[in-house]
Amino acid sequence: MSAGLLAAAEPRRTRGGAGGVRFNRPRRRSEQTVWVPESLYRGSEFCDEAVAVYVKVAALDARRSFPGARRDQDPCTARVAELATMLGMSPSAVERGLTHLNRPGPDGTEPWVSTKQRTHRGGEGQSAKRYARLVPRDQAALEIPVRVAEALTPRRLRAWLHLARATAKGLPVTAAELAGELFHHTGKSAGEPLSEKTGRRLLDDLQAAGWITLDRRAGLRGRHTVTVNTSPLHAVPALAGPADAVEDGALFPVSDLVGPPVMDNRDGVAPATGDGSLATEEDTSSTTDGRAGNLSIRRRRDSGSYRAAPVDNSAGPTFRSAGHGEKRSNNSGGTYRGPGLQLSPRVWHVLEPVRHELPAIEEYVLRRIGREIGRQLSAGTGTERLTARLTARWASTEAPRRGDVGRWILGAGLVRRGCRLESCESGTTWSTGEPCHLCADIAAAQADAAAEAARAQRPAVAEPRPEAPARPRPPTRWLPWPPPPEPGPEPPGPDVREQLRAAATPEAVRQALVEHGAPAAIRLYGRALVLPHLIDPEHDEGTPA
Repeated sequence: MSAGLLAAAEPRRTRGGAGGVRFNRPRRRSEQTVWVPESLYRGSEFCDEAVAVYVKVAALDARRSFPGARRDQDPCTARVAELATMLGMSPSAVERGLTHLNRPGPDGTEPWVSTKQRTHRGGEGQSAKRYARLVPRDQAALEIPVRVAEALTPRRLRAWLHLARATAKGLPVTAAELAGELFHHTGKSAGEPLSEKTGRRLLDDLQAAGWITLDRRAGLRGRHTVTVNTSPLHAVPALAGPADAVEDGALFPVSDLVGPPVMDNRDGVAPATGDGSLATEEDTSSTTDGRAGNLSIRRRRDSGSYRAAPVDNSAGPTFRSAGHGEKRSNNSGGTYRGPGLQLSPRVWHVLEPVRHELPAIEEYVLRRIGREIGRQLSAGTGTERLTARLTARWASTEAPRRGDVGRWILGAGLVRRGCRLESCESGTTWSTGEPCHLCADIAAAQADAAAEAARAQRPAVAEPRPEAPARPRPPTRWLPWPPPPEPGPEPPGPDVREQLRAAATPEAVRQALVEHGAPAAIRLYGRALVLPHLIDPEHDEGTPA
């Protein structure tokens, strides 16, 4: 195993402290590698499918998370069906893995995958965006090729990771120790480790596929020596069949590129016929009294003389869904030829608002709708009430027009909404049409609780300290308005002023300043004669300038 590809499981100390994350370098699909945290594949908190889904989502998200990527680069936008095709899993298994990855970790850490939906309410739109959280540098992790997750089943991938960790740390591994690291995640044995037999079978499967090299009894004290391979040493031969298409010049069928569908049929009941009978009880070779063989005679009811005769249905069913085939029997003896679906007049009266949508509903769903209406009618709910309920809800919603109408009728159209009172119909008393008092009380209590919660979450604001009272202002004293200045004598005409200025003497100018003031003196004698007496302190004598 390459030391550069599989890092040691212990935390590594880097320059500048233990901070930072381990980036996944975007490469070609055949060379892509991803860091897988040890806390993801060890323990029973995450299912096996979560490990494989994280590897693929992190590989598709590497284009965005690697340093130097463009800001507008999208993360993993593959749909669930596309992820299932690339990993060789079912869509339900991929959704189960995404559910575990979107939850917070057991120690309260952030989820390993964050999903941002981009679909509309009707299911139309683009696929969701999925962001993979990178592994911190101070956390133990393994860098593995992405092709391992695409080639192995989720349980074998987890076993391969445990073997890779043990190989990197130089730890010997036994089948019992490997099985003790793997757990059941469903059924009655959920949370319990696998059996030693299952551990031996996983080692054999990985060795047969070429992902590990197993040297039996070659280690210390008779332990097996395991060498983990990052690529299979030999191609797994596929079952030859007419469906395998071989291209011109190809050495193997095209189906080998994606891998044949692998079904684990040695860990319980499965459709394989080579591992025993599917019966719940097996017949022994001898009875309790020593007689050989099973003396009881059991004959299937659908074979031989016990086969039921076909039912004559020449008249045709009363109602049958359009566009759907007939129901098949459980024993695969042929199609269902019994009477068709028949609904009572009361049920037809209730379904009158959606009568035009009934031909598109499956017959099985129609039977469930009829049983639900019959149950509510038997409980005392009137036909008019059910019809009015279905009419009001059909007119107030547009979702059934784009989705499954049958499921909407069962899940929304016929369900009674309101309080615990039987007379309450969506917050209104059916018999009187008045608002239900209990629903009003519940709504008021919920509003009070919401207001109280909002007040509790609101940060407390400290009250300001009281300020000292302001000192009283002194009373305002209004001074009397000064009298207007006297306008003075009327100015003489231009001729008179010319004569005065021609005969003006300094004594006459100063006398005019004293008697009439500076403005009147300037109007009489002009600035040239008055200004020298205004700026001369000897002759000013307090006259204002």
